[in-house]
Amino acid sequence: MSSHLHPMLNVAIKAARAAGTLINRASLDIESVRVSAKQTNDFVTEVDHAAEQAIIETLLGAYPDHGIWAEESGRREGKGRDRHHVWIIDPLDGTTNFIHGFPVYCVSIALMVEGRIEQAVVYDPTRNDLFCATRGRGAYLNDRRIRVAKRTQLRDCLISTGFPFRPGDHFQTFMQMLQDIMPRVAGVRRPGAAALDLAYVAAGFADGFFETGLSPWDVAAGALLVTEAGGLVGNFTGEADFLERRECMAANPRIYGQMANLLGKYSQCGTAQAARATPSASSDDQDGNAR
Repeated sequence: MSSHLHPMLNVAIKAARAAGTLINRASLDIESVRVSAKQTNDFVTEVDHAAEQAIIETLLGAYPDHGIWAEESGRREGKGRDRHHVWIIDPLDGTTNFIHGFPVYCVSIALMVEGRIEQAVVYDPTRNDLFCATRGRGAYLNDRRIRVAKRTQLRDCLISTGFPFRPGDHFQTFMQMLQDIMPRVAGVRRPGAAALDLAYVAAGFADGFFETGLSPWDVAAGALLVTEAGGLVGNFTGEADFLERRECMAANPRIYGQMANLLGKYSQCGTAQAARATPSASSDDQDGNAR
């Protein structure tokens, strides 16, 4: 498969696999991994740092003038003609799972060019599952083309989410969202790695996803996977502006609209707040279906 991929995607895959090797090696002796807390319930390990360094070295080895936007080391600007190429990196999404030996975590790498995500890799080292996409060329799991699920009724759907876990993450608001969603779906799951949740929506393993408190490196790669698999990604109102909005929703087009009708009132985005201030501006269908 790699010989037919975009050269930049091939480099991202190489970087993700290098990070995955480090993660798998460390997972054999979790007790010896040094862990520190960035804040309450938000952990970072020496493995996060080592994996991120391996990714950056691989990417800049091939494209030394590209920019970097990484979870642990922050941002560095690109240079010259390549300054608009920015790699968005989460070296270990699901660190809390990792340090407990719970095998749901991944490496996430995306390339943003002039504000648009063009390449994406989400790599699950525990299963050796490689999700990848290039804009306009479809999404793949290993050698297989993937598509979002075809369900059309929310009541038949399996939805994934992430619980708020940091101070100030509006836990009570999330519980209200969950109260709206849970009675209307077949099931809700909380795996603990947003990038992998989005990859699973792209592959049709889950029908939809929503979460708050997210950073760009959590969602950049997974978002391209979803759209290249025929799905939609946006904020809770359904608009495409989500990357730096700290809220993300994804699903196939029919389910997406139904989720937006339920979750839109919880959005923190400007247009949603304006709509709440003017209730007559819009109204939901009685049955919760998309218009």
